[in-house]
Amino acid sequence: MRLTGVVFVWISTLWVASAAGRTLEFNRDIRPILSDNCWTCHGPDATAKHVPMRLDSEKAAKADLGGGRHAVVEGHPEASLMIQRITAPEKARRMPPVYSGRTLSPAEIETLRTWIAQGAQWQKHWAFLPPRRPDLPKVQHANWPKNPIDYFVLERLEREGLAPSPEASRETLLRRVSLDLTGLPPTPAEIDAFLRDRSPDAYEKVVDRLLASSRYGERMAVRWLDAARYADSNGYQFDGERSMWRWRDWVIEAFNRNEPFDQFTVDQVAGDLLPNATLDQKIATGFNRNHRINTEDGIIPEEYAVEYVVDRVDTVSTVFLGVTLGCARCHNHKYDPFTQKEFYRFFAYFNNVPELGRGMKYGNSPPVMAAPTREQQAALRNLEGRMHREETFLSARAAALEKDQRAWESPIAGGAPLYWAPGAELVAAFPLDSEAGLKPAGGAVTHAPGRVGDAAAFDGKAYLDAGDLAGFDIQDRFTLCAWVSADGTPDGPIVTKMRDDPKGRGYGLHLNQGKVHVHLTSVYADDAIRMDSEETLAPGRWYHLAATYSGSRMAEGVHVYIDGKPAHMKVELDTLYRPFRNAGRSFSEPLRIGGGWGKDRRFRGRIDEVRIYGRVLDEDEIAALAAGESLNQIAAKPAGERTLVESMQLRRYSGARGPRGNPRGLAAPGRAGRGKGEAGAELPDRHGDGRAPDAAGYVRADPGSLRQARGEGAARRPRGVAAACGRAEQPAGVG
Repeated sequence: MRLTGVVFVWISTLWVASAAGRTLEFNRDIRPILSDNCWTCHGPDATAKHVPMRLDSEKAAKADLGGGRHAVVEGHPEASLMIQRITAPEKARRMPPVYSGRTLSPAEIETLRTWIAQGAQWQKHWAFLPPRRPDLPKVQHANWPKNPIDYFVLERLEREGLAPSPEASRETLLRRVSLDLTGLPPTPAEIDAFLRDRSPDAYEKVVDRLLASSRYGERMAVRWLDAARYADSNGYQFDGERSMWRWRDWVIEAFNRNEPFDQFTVDQVAGDLLPNATLDQKIATGFNRNHRINTEDGIIPEEYAVEYVVDRVDTVSTVFLGVTLGCARCHNHKYDPFTQKEFYRFFAYFNNVPELGRGMKYGNSPPVMAAPTREQQAALRNLEGRMHREETFLSARAAALEKDQRAWESPIAGGAPLYWAPGAELVAAFPLDSEAGLKPAGGAVTHAPGRVGDAAAFDGKAYLDAGDLAGFDIQDRFTLCAWVSADGTPDGPIVTKMRDDPKGRGYGLHLNQGKVHVHLTSVYADDAIRMDSEETLAPGRWYHLAATYSGSRMAEGVHVYIDGKPAHMKVELDTLYRPFRNAGRSFSEPLRIGGGWGKDRRFRGRIDEVRIYGRVLDEDEIAALAAGESLNQIAAKPAGERTLVESMQLRRYSGARGPRGNPRGLAAPGRAGRGKGEAGAELPDRHGDGRAPDAAGYVRADPGSLRQARGEGAARRPRGVAAACGRAEQPAGVG
């Protein structure tokens, strides 16, 4: 204990001597003492505590407190009330108060006294001062420094009465710089090469080599990822995974290309708002979507939407501004110069991301944006080039193709009925001329004249069981199509894969008291997408119905078509949070036609030509299916009287060289994931255990000017400040 006391006295004396011999800076030397010991009472909250003396601003500290008293008197510590109170011999008058548990050391008191004697020069908060290059300090051993930084190191060592350590060995120097710049030790070969290089700039060459390494960006990014709260999971109780790696890669690349810090800042805070923002700038705003996301059932979404914005305010203020704003969320800041009002002004900047308070249990929460990798972008450019070459080739042969087309059309005009239908990613198709591949349940299903050939006729009790087909989940794209004619008020399920219950988990296309109804439910009643058409269907007439789903997990990703035209939909519930196979549970309900909404609500009427695709059909394809005309009828029309859709059907059919014995281009009934493409090629398995992965990558990002997350259509979201990363899917910030 005696030794400790001696050391303390020596250090204190040294500090006092050092403070007296140099110019003190408020931010470096004074602000820490005041904020730690004085500002609790004499800071921004002083007025509320009815304390007349304030020490948190120059104006307040040097103000007249009455009777000619001032807390700080420039150049006169003996006249400064602050010095009088911190050196008062009576405990009752001495500051900080004894009851506070705080005391000022002799060194701290002398530092305050010296600062006032030197003129009490104030400074703004250090975070708001522009950097300046200081003059090199004077040192005693001027031959020791090798670069400007060495002067500052040596000056402090000499001030503390210390001498520099001897220079380390070359092996140690190489190890240190390698670990500092790449996080990896040098290899034996690198050590040997450095030891052999006796040139004066050998060390500089090593530094240049390490800076050029891709590992440099990874090493530098580690600390930034920590500061930006990067994570590949959501952070709350379930802690489901999410994919932010495209943003992480952007950070690494930014360090490796030595991006200027001002651009590094702008890109991450608001890259998506820049004019003609690049994909990289949109990905960069994933910085704003790194926060924790709550997926719990019982939360209040609005509350957590606020928490996410507060997180952005806290993070941006800390890592970019070098200040803390969090305290000002509830009251004026007591240690940094911010008011509560200023906190919420800053809050407003980040309150523009159309983000849900409750997140998705698995994967990235919307909004998201496509974020293909460099390799995927190259592949896309290659495909675009191939498409351009093919279009050029076809354009050059337009006249010859037109002649061939007319020659092909002529013989089919009066032949056996032929029909065209899209074949790409056809998962299942049921002509319903018979029950082939289907099992009746709940009674008998008869047949009656249909829209194309015969159709299945349902009595409101029976339905058709197609088995375990079309096992889509909430992240999958798909399209459901069917011709429907209802007996009485159109009501009941058309095509479903869900528990046979009005509240059943799964998906389906239904009729709901005359309205076209789409149902995707994970957990009834609020973890679901449910929507009804504004249009009411009439009984006793044929309608072609189609519903597409983009895998977005939101109602905006669902589109319904009645007779080939987009239907206006009223959304009842708009978000899916958990997959049908949630928490490892199986989802093996059969695909049903005419059933799947409970035994008391089955379809009554006729259903024909059910087709299910593992992709989103475009509007032309849906319009072609809804036209219901045979190719023979179209070919019989003069070319000038055909619609664009009719001409498209003839061109695509003739280009495929016929359906190879399958006049409707249908997959074999009851077969999942296999079908004939437009050229008769077998389609890859998509929805068995061996689903084909998506080619494009995705990432979370800010939605400003973004197309829908998965590329179907050009619907636009409101502009926002931040983004979000994944398959390559990233949240837009974008998520």
